[in-house]
This record gives sequence, C-alpha cells and structure tokens, in this order.
Amino acid sequence: MSIAPAALRLTGTAVCLLLLAAQTTTASAAPPLPSRAVATTDPVPAADTWSAPLSTRGRYIVDAHGDRFRLKAANWDGAQGSWTGSGSVTDPADHHAGQNSYGIPLGLDRVPLDGLLADFHRLGINTVRLPFSNDMIHSTTPVPDIAVGANRQLRGHTPLQIFDAVVDALSRSGFAVILNNHTHTSRWCCGIDGNERWNSGMSTRQWADDWVFMARRYAAVPRVVGADLYNEVRRDVLDDPNWGLGDDHDWYAAAQLAADRILTEANPRLLIVVEGINWTGVPVDGLPHGRPMLTPVRTLSHTIVDAHKLVYSAHFYGYTGPHHSGATGIGETHDPRYQDLTRDQLATALDDEAFFVEESGRHFTAPVWVSEFGIGAAETNAAARAWFGDITDYFAGHDADFAYWPLVGFEGHDDWALLRYDSAGHRTGILDSGDWRAAAWQHLMTAPSAAGPVPDVATWRMLSTDHGDAVESLRVRETGDWDPGAHKAVCPDGLRLAGLSHTAGRGLCTDGGAPDLRTSGADQTVVVDERHVPAGGDWASGYTKLQCPPGGFLIGYSVRGERLSAALCVPGRVPLSGAGRTVWFDRSDNRPVDAAGGDFAYGDYKGQCAANEYAAGIAFTTRVGSRPGPDALLCRTLP
Repeated sequence: MSIAPAALRLTGTAVCLLLLAAQTTTASAAPPLPSRAVATTDPVPAADTWSAPLSTRGRYIVDAHGDRFRLKAANWDGAQGSWTGSGSVTDPADHHAGQNSYGIPLGLDRVPLDGLLADFHRLGINTVRLPFSNDMIHSTTPVPDIAVGANRQLRGHTPLQIFDAVVDALSRSGFAVILNNHTHTSRWCCGIDGNERWNSGMSTRQWADDWVFMARRYAAVPRVVGADLYNEVRRDVLDDPNWGLGDDHDWYAAAQLAADRILTEANPRLLIVVEGINWTGVPVDGLPHGRPMLTPVRTLSHTIVDAHKLVYSAHFYGYTGPHHSGATGIGETHDPRYQDLTRDQLATALDDEAFFVEESGRHFTAPVWVSEFGIGAAETNAAARAWFGDITDYFAGHDADFAYWPLVGFEGHDDWALLRYDSAGHRTGILDSGDWRAAAWQHLMTAPSAAGPVPDVATWRMLSTDHGDAVESLRVRETGDWDPGAHKAVCPDGLRLAGLSHTAGRGLCTDGGAPDLRTSGADQTVVVDERHVPAGGDWASGYTKLQCPPGGFLIGYSVRGERLSAALCVPGRVPLSGAGRTVWFDRSDNRPVDAAGGDFAYGDYKGQCAANEYAAGIAFTTRVGSRPGPDALLCRTLP
C-alpha cells in the first residue's frame, strides 16, 4: 500500500532495528465468530459480461467460458486497519492520512454503498482487491454508528459482518472480488509494524486456518474469484523472508501450504494470488538489500493442486526502487528509485522483477498482476509524474493486469485515492478534468487489449521434493501415502511427468500433446522393481529400471535422500504402446531443442521427453561411486 515517501516504508535500517524492536504485535486468541450479515441494499447489477469462476491459460486469466478476463482493478482499503501504531486509536490524527477506517472499507460513513459502487463503475474497473486483517476476522465488537453513518442498515454490525455486506454488494453489482490478507493487526502497513510476514505474531498453521475460514465463508458468493495470500512479505527486525529454504521464514512453502488448503478444504473455484518478496536486507549503503519481487520464481515456481489457478503478483511505486526502500532520511540509500529510471530502464526493471513470469512455455508461466501502484493527485515532482506516465504506458502496452492503490479516500486527506469524498458525500478525484492523472488512467483503461476466447496452451509445472512431499494430484491424495517415509512428488491431475533431474529431486509436468491422458478409473501402480520390464526390453542395461505396466505412464516419483525410491504410474485413457527411446541425463542435460518448460532444476543435469512423448520408466543405479538419483527416462511416442 502507499505511504508518504518521507516515511520509512520498508523494514531494516539499523536505527529502526533498535527503536522498534519492541513493537511486534501478537495476535490474540480467536473469539467465536458471528453469523454472516447480508447487506439490505441492492445496487443495480452491471451487465453480465463475464462469468465466474476464473482460471488461467498461460499468461492470461480467463472466465468460465474461456474468454480473457483482464483484471482492471483498484484496492478498496480500510478493513486491514488504518491506525499508524502511535498515539490514540480513537484519534483520526493518529490514523493514516487522518482517516479512521474503523477496520472496515473506507467511505461507508459518507456515501451509501450503492452510491460507492456506482462510482466504481464510472471508473471502468471490473475487479476490487479487498484487503482485510486477521484482527477483523476475529473481532466481535460492533463498529460505532459513525463508521457507517451513510449506511444505517449496517449499524450494530461487527467489522466482519460489514465486510460480508460489502463483498455481497460488490458481487451483485458485477465486480470480481479478490480477498487480500493485508495485515494481522489492524494497523497501517508496511514498515516494522508486526505485519511483516504471514506468520508475524501467529503460526503459519493459524494463518492458513484463517484463510480456510475466509474462503469457505464466501464460497457461495459467485463473484468472489481470488485469494491474495499476503501483502508485501518483508524483513522484520531481525530476519528476512526467503523463497525455498524450508524454515519458518519460507514464503514459498507457506504460500504453497495455504494455496493447497484453500483449494482442497474451502473453495476450489478461487484463483490463488502469490505476491513476491517485497524486501530483504538492511537498507544501508554497503550492506546487501533489495526487492526480490518475483525473481526467485525463475528457479523455484509453485505447483498447486489445480494447475490453472495460480497468479503471481508484484507492487511498484515510483518512490521505491529495485534496491531502494522508499525511505527519506533514515533508511535512505543512494540506490535509484523507480522514478529515477529512464523509460527503458523502468521497462527492464519491470521485466526482470515480474513480467518475465508471463513468458510462454515455462514451468513458471502464469499471469502477473500488479496489485498495487499509484500516485497522488497533488504530486508536483516531475520525475514522479513521468514515472506514472511511463508505468501506465508499460501496463497498457503489455496488456497487463493491474490494481490501483487506493480506490477510496477522504477529501483533504488522501490525495492518492481515485475517488475522494467529503463529509457530505460529495465526490472529487480522477473522474474530474482537473486531475492530472486522468489522461494516463484513461489511456490505461482504454488501450487495446486481448479479448474473447483464449486458445488452450500447453501447461508446464515444476515438482520439488527439497523439503518434503509435493503430491499435487487430488486423485492420488485420496489413495493415501503410497511410499511411507519417502519424499513424494506427483503432477497435478491432468498433467503427466515429462522430465526429471539427476540429483536435485526436481520434476517437470505437462499436458502438452495429450491433455488429461489418464483413464477415469482410480487405478495406480507403485513401481519399486523391474517386474514390468518385458523380456528383451532392457532399455538401460546394467541399471535398475522402474517401468510402468503396459499401457501406463508416469505421473510421479519418490526419493529417499538422493536415491530414487519408487515410480508412480497410472493407466492411459487410450492405448499407449508407442515406440520408445532412452533419454540419458547422468552426465549432462538431455532435453528437447526447444527446452519447453524451461530450466526446472537449475544447476543440475536434467532429462526430458519430447513434446510428442510420454515417460514410461525411470532408470537409476546403486553402484559404488555413482549417484543414486535418476539417470535415464524411457520416453515413448504419444498415440
């Protein structure tokens, strides 16, 4: 979210480490939750131009008909909290921009709900990112009447019940709604504020439990389409988040856990939005620090139980930079801010930190949603204004999905807001001709964009057994633990195993050339020996061969340490008996010339079947002096 450039936006300066070390907030025990409250107002619905649920095809988000749905969004904040962390919680002066949100979406004290939604439609947006805090979920105290002064039907309601009413109204009015866990405490983000990580002040399990609760709560609301897992994961006083180390600060693993739990326990219809890491290191010249964003995805991407539900996300503000915290004074370094970059340099930074993810035919290919960017209407800095024009031009030219921060604010308080309302409910903002941002906004909203049916494309997904199981098939999960004690990896339903690494325990899945090759039955075979290798069919002489039964193909594998433990095979829905070849990768890479799927095991030898093949066996050796991981694949031609 936006914060005044003069303030420290991100964690990490040496001074702040000392001054703010005691400010970590601990979540309280969860009280019983009230029942849902439904808004009594009924805004006029927009024309039904799209149908939920949403899913992904390559770099695009599509609706239920397979038509492109571009997220033209804005952030309706407030429910994540507005108190700055010092002074009185009841004094508006101690809330961000002097705006006390009372822990609910801003503006309900000034404008009727249906009036707000009508103004949202005038902006041309189709999606609302709706931040919330974990405190909001568990609060049982009704908001004061003044907080909903223009919406008397919401008096006496808790913050969660008011959130319910807002979600319901947005859905009825035709907006897609993406829920965003923004903070734990109802305190303004994003510094050293007790909200740095998903598990600041609570366990990862508690955090995931809250997500399951929220996803279930709105499962019947048709246009609730996404779960944006956590906002701006960043360094706290002492520690950095990481991507894949397997410890308690591993954002990659936490997002994987929450995503799979949401889709399996709560609502399989939702998009899962995973934001990159927003900041690591101490922002002091000479010390390592920076904004990784999505760069770790190149070598370690997510594979969740539905291969068509993953969206990656990043945030960009002009006063921050690839290695600049956004601070002025304490915490400021000599690194350039984004607004200091030339137009071409900015485009390169956006590509390198986020939009490379949209490259087709890679294990990481997914839509990229810039779920926060923005600038103030009162901004006079020429570099900042130029940045806003450059970045909106980039979004327009790249047909990007985006969400402006923020959507609603108070006149005379937050000039960043697209729409500002005075105490009488009168509106000013970007819809007015005097707002300098209007030209760039209109260009972004009206630039040519892909529309209509999106063709099916091959899906590629990575499997990783670095720190545990990666069983992403719901059908296999139903059968239980098929190799106890081993780390197991299985492709999501509809995909098959196409590649393996020699030592790193990585795999590559695809549906290219044969979508959903598996039969509809529940049969599967765990292969631990050579019993299915036919006489005269020694395709890897001197090596142990785990080969699928006739008519079967590989969807998974297991390892114990480096050693291959078992192969998991399932029968095909069509006869599978194509010609076979051995693909060796024990001494070098052996992959198709086009390298479809990308480097799914960076730094390790990899073997991969061609796009017109399926994998039917894995060979390995236990000879002294040899690595016990996979050495070869049996690749056969698809029918």
